[in-house]
Parts: sequence; structure tokens; C-alpha cells
Amino acid sequence: MDQQTLRDAIGQVKTGRLSRRTFIRGVTALGLTAPMAAGMLGAARVARAQTRPAFTPTRRGGGGPLRVLWWQAPTLLNPHFSTGQKDQDASRIFYEPLAAYDPDGNLVPILAAGIPTVDNGDLGRDGTWVVWRLKKDVVWHDGKPFTADDVVFNWEYAADPATAGVWIQSYRDIDRVERLHDHAVKVVFKNPMPFWFDAFCGGRAVIPKHLFSAYRGAKSREAPANLKPVGTGPYRFVDFKPGDIVRADLNPNYHTPNRPFFDTLEMKGGGDATSAARAVLQTGEFDYAWNIQVEDDILLRLEQSGKGRTESWSTSGIEHIQCNFTDPWKEVDGERSSIKTTHPLLSDAAVRQAINLLVDRASVQEQIYGRQAQTTANFLNAPSRFRSANMRWEFNVDQANQVLDAAGWKRGADGIRAKDGKRLRFVYQTAINAPRQKTQAIVKQACAKAGIDMELKSVVASVFFSSDPANPDTYSHFYADLQMYNTQTAIDPQLGMRQFVTWELAGKDNKWAGRNITRWRNEEYDRLYKGAEHEMDPVKRAAMFIRMNDLLIQNVVVIPVVWRKGVGAAASKLRGMALSGWDSTFWNLANWHKA
Repeated sequence: MDQQTLRDAIGQVKTGRLSRRTFIRGVTALGLTAPMAAGMLGAARVARAQTRPAFTPTRRGGGGPLRVLWWQAPTLLNPHFSTGQKDQDASRIFYEPLAAYDPDGNLVPILAAGIPTVDNGDLGRDGTWVVWRLKKDVVWHDGKPFTADDVVFNWEYAADPATAGVWIQSYRDIDRVERLHDHAVKVVFKNPMPFWFDAFCGGRAVIPKHLFSAYRGAKSREAPANLKPVGTGPYRFVDFKPGDIVRADLNPNYHTPNRPFFDTLEMKGGGDATSAARAVLQTGEFDYAWNIQVEDDILLRLEQSGKGRTESWSTSGIEHIQCNFTDPWKEVDGERSSIKTTHPLLSDAAVRQAINLLVDRASVQEQIYGRQAQTTANFLNAPSRFRSANMRWEFNVDQANQVLDAAGWKRGADGIRAKDGKRLRFVYQTAINAPRQKTQAIVKQACAKAGIDMELKSVVASVFFSSDPANPDTYSHFYADLQMYNTQTAIDPQLGMRQFVTWELAGKDNKWAGRNITRWRNEEYDRLYKGAEHEMDPVKRAAMFIRMNDLLIQNVVVIPVVWRKGVGAAASKLRGMALSGWDSTFWNLANWHKA
């Protein structure tokens, strides 16, 4: 789209001949992110219509119970410690951010009174500051007022290394957060910040100062409210049994009129994805089931009952295999997979290259995921302007054998390759669910043909994705050679690509809250990431992220398996979810209702 065509399209939006949504979708298809497209309209003084739900209730409550099923059960309720989606979603029942991301990637005000823009004077053109104006008359569930002091505190709390929060990098580049008055704060960045909406938005929900101020820093995990939340959300805390169930009831003082619709909410955890899908689509026991990672043919059969439907939406989710760059079998200073070690087998690039050639992505997509995913050679796939065109994937057993032969890995009498007394035996772990176990089996079968022995390990999902620093079976400990799961690279890659920078290495010192779980270290990657943090030229910034992706793939740090859609199961009468691939399942919970 050339400059004149772009100007004509903006003019059509101004005059109403073209909808804002159609414009944004059109330019994002050409490689721009939705926020950038929205920024073009803002710069042209095209007013942004707020996202308005079609549901217009006349009173709060009266909808009875809402029963939802997360087969990965939550284990804590503090958004700052939520390493897995299950904990992020459970926390979002109670806690809210200043703004959320809708399905098109637009910012939607939640605790904020509106969205900052250059045009309205609340966003610095140079990206060095932003003013957030807060809604008035918002109260915490215990009746205390929500004010600018809470926002300032959340920065202080999250940016403190001793707190060991998972979103610390979202706050580190903030120089200060100034309280302008009770209902406005000014966030000043240390450098120009292209991703200025990272802090306080999406998964970065706000917690109350009056309950957490005594637990900032080293005492952060001791706060009673980590398990008994007091938020501003549409539902109030009733009960929580970690690894089992969350119960909540309607918030009579919620800041949005006549919401929520349901009187109570029950978030049940446990089981598996197939039983969760069946509980909605076939038996009707639950209203919604999250992340139904189930073979597509099973879902099609379950939908025939007419009690529910499958919901799918675009995401940046990537099902991938990680290579451990440290030794998971050697203990150093009380921890395995220590950054003081190197992996005895995977440190050989030829071994990683061979495993990459032995992942049959096409079979995984065709036999397991169907309409729920597509094959990809990239870790970073969305938004499209950041997707590399340089990488290719290949499934080739013969070539894998050639790579290992050339690197000196010889087959023994039992067919397993060895070199210098080291045998190619690996433990390959993932969370328990049928598609992942079937994917493991496909990879194991191919590896056997190349003289690689794979021991398959499956961990209960609620344990694998737990935030518990004492549990050695969590994915962040990575006490295995290879592991597989799905992660999101988010609305802006600054967050998702942070998973591979040196300063995010996971380990005992940060209670395994560091986001670099592979423990890979690369100076070029670190340098590119730091440059992208403050690069205001969108073309240069996109090129940096594309190069970062290419480094990950060329060095076989990760092996992309499939690029997944979000998939859930909803009761036939459930409405208003507006499920977004850029935010929590519950970002729009206040508007969930039944027809």
C-alpha cells in the first residue's frame, strides 16, 4: 500500500465510507501491528470509537452461576507471579489492568478513563512519557478507593528485583511514575519506548498498595493476598483451593454499570483437555472450557451434540521444543540445569540440527491439530510484520543421519549413536495431554531411525506449569534435555522475545522466575534486543526482531512444531467473550452473558 493509497483509505475512514476495523485489518495484513494502524488514524485525527459490547443489560446480576473449566488448575492468584496462563487467567477474575487488548489488538480502557494518544496530549511524540488518566469512583473489593498511589506502588513492587516478579522487564525501563493527582499518573521512561503500553496493560494487572506494601521485595511470596485476592474486577473472592478450584461471587460495586451478568463464578481445575471439551460440548456440565488441545476429529464429533461450539481465534502461540543448553543431570550449588554447566550432548550443534530435521511438523499438523494450527519454521509468527521469510523447515531422516555421521556420532550394537563415551539418549518432557503425547511419539519414532533414543516424560499440567520454586518438575526448572509446550510472543515481540536474553536466565537466584528457560546465551541476540527496546523506527525495529528469530532457529535453540490458534469450548448460549489472542481469556469477563 503506497503513501497516497494509505492517505485515501484514512480519508474514507474519516468520512465513514470505510470502517475503522476494516482499515486496521487491511493494513495489519500488510505487516503493520493493530496499535500502529490505530496510531495512524489518531495522528490523522480520526476519533477512535471505544469497543462497545452489544450486550446492554438493565441490571447487575441475575444470570445465575458461571461454571468454567481449566484443565490446568491454577496454583496462585497474584498476576505478578503468574508464569503460566492458568494462573494469569485465574488472577484476572479479580485483578484488572489499566487497559486490555481486544481481538484486533486495540487497547481498551479498563481502569483507565481512556487511552493515551499523541493527539489528546497524553502520549509523548518521542515515546519518553505517557499519562494515564484513571477512572473515578473505582473501589477495591474491600471498599478502599483505587487511586494513582496504587499504580505508583505497582511499578515500585514489580521493578524491585527482590520481589522476583515475572514481569520485571516490563517496568525496568521506567525512570519514575509520578502521581499527578488522585486519578492520574505520568510514566516517564529512561529512553524512548516504542512499546509504551507494556507496563500496566494486558497481563500486567494492578494489585492494591494497602495489602501488598508490607510484602514488597524479599517477603513478596509471604503475602496472604497471593492466595486471597482483593481486586477491582467484576467478581469478588470467595474461596481458593490451589490445584483444584476458585470460587467468586458478583462484585456489587463494580465500576461498569449493570455488570457483571452472572451471580457467581466457579473456575474448576484439573482433568485433561478431552474431558474438559466433553464437559461443555457433550454433557453441558460447564459453560466454558479453556485451551481444549484435542485432536480436531474428536472436537468435530463432540460438537454434533448441539450443546456447545468450538471457539477459535488468532494468536501468537507457538508449540515448540526447547533445547537445554545446561546439564540437567549435574547438580551445582543445589540446582540442576545450572548456568555454570553446559549440556554434554546438546552443546554439539550437529545434534541439535539432527533433532530439528527429525520433527515431522506436517504429520503433527495433519494428524493431530487440523484446523487448530499450521506448520511454521519460525518461533515469532505474529504480528505479521515481525515474521521472518528467511527460515525453512524440513523433515528428513536421511539428512539427519548424514549430519550425525559427519559429526562423528557412531551407531553402537544396539543402534544408539555414541561419541567419546557419550550416548545419544535424551529425556523429552511435556505436560500431560493427548496431542502432546502423540507429538512426542512422532518425534521419538523418527529419532530412533537416526540412532537417537528418546525417553518420554509426561508431567501433570498443573505441576508442569506451576510457579512453585520448590517443585523440580516445573517447566521453568527444565530438569530434562528437551521439553515442549506452547507460549505466546504477545501483541509486541518485546515481551515474547525476552525469553532468550542473558539477563533473564532462570535459576535458583531468581526462584526460577527468569524467562530464559533454555539458558542459551548469545551476545548478538542481547545486543539486538536492547536496540529494539528503544528503536522508534518501526521498519528498523521489525528487522531486529526478525534477526532475533533467525538466530533462534539457526542455532536450534528452539524447534517450532506448529503455530497454534486459541481454541476453547463454549456452551451454545454463552455470549460476549470476545476472545483475544493478545490477552487473558477473561479480559472481557464483565461482559460474559447468556442469550
